[in-house]
Amino acid sequence: MENNIKLDPHGEALLQQYRELLPSLDKIAKNVYDLLRRALREQGIYVTSIEYRVKTEQSLAGKLERKGTKYKTIYDITDLVGLRVVTFYTDEVDKVAAIAKSVFDIDWQESVDKRRLHQLDSFGYSSLHYICRLNDCGGLRFELQMRTALQHVWSTIEHDTGYKGEVSIPKEYKRQFSRLAGMLELVDDEFSRLRTVLTNYRRQIQTLVKSGQLNDVALSGDSFRSYLELNPFDRLNRRIAAVNQAEIYPVSVMNFLRLLKSFGLETLGDVQQFIDENSEDAYQLALSQLAITDLDILSSGTALQYLCLVYVLKHGGELEGLKFVYDTINGESDANIRLAEKMLEQSETLRIRNPR
Repeated sequence: MENNIKLDPHGEALLQQYRELLPSLDKIAKNVYDLLRRALREQGIYVTSIEYRVKTEQSLAGKLERKGTKYKTIYDITDLVGLRVVTFYTDEVDKVAAIAKSVFDIDWQESVDKRRLHQLDSFGYSSLHYICRLNDCGGLRFELQMRTALQHVWSTIEHDTGYKGEVSIPKEYKRQFSRLAGMLELVDDEFSRLRTVLTNYRRQIQTLVKSGQLNDVALSGDSFRSYLELNPFDRLNRRIAAVNQAEIYPVSVMNFLRLLKSFGLETLGDVQQFIDENSEDAYQLALSQLAITDLDILSSGTALQYLCLVYVLKHGGELEGLKFVYDTINGESDANIRLAEKMLEQSETLRIRNPR
């Protein structure tokens, strides 16, 4: 045995049982990994990682040397196969646990929730540990660890620094570890709390938008996304498409948010007023351009594009302002200068510009 590991006859017998079971252990590890990953995906739970491993012979031999008399047979060792699920948030650990209970048989006597131990320096080891089995794998059990990303990182750091090793650590260093562990535990909890707050905020926005209380909703990425569910530009898009009996294909208009904010719009009520005040002029501008073409496919961003162009023309944005609109829509390019110049020339024939 490597590294001078010496086993008694009972330990050698257990190790031989392990060798005979190794092909089955590999199959079980892959099987339970696939089952859990599929179940998480079906429930819409996204985690940072799922890992699995089969205990190596060297690792098992070391364990048997230390406490081999504790086990009567190889089936008494519960971590020959191990899975670890690392979540983003603390509350997701419980969600993963609930899914695991629906997929595996849990040995509750052997399982432990280390999060409830509340040791001052145990942050990295505050995992939820289930000892599980599959119905079709006989008496073999496996260990499932569930922890957050911060807990996982902390555990790795502790292992790397040797904090949990055999060498005694001076008290002042233990105190520093405990302080850092407490800080990270607070950060872990605050991330979960902040996600809950933001989720509630988004729900509140959706409620206000659906109820039409647009003046009470600040213009932001979340609120604009909710506002788009009301299809506020559909009517104008259909009017413009009717010019050439064009088909409308959907695109994201989230990139227009930057433009709307640059116009000084602060609430969804401002956006609605922006649409109401400029829709007719936007239609006339689109009509003047599209009537002389045979375009039969338009994007769903067409209405908003013409609304923005009209707004710039009405507010004296001139060439620079028009180019900014095209740069935002198409990406910065010298070709946008020519588009802006052409738009400026064409607008001279329309009554949508402020007098100089």
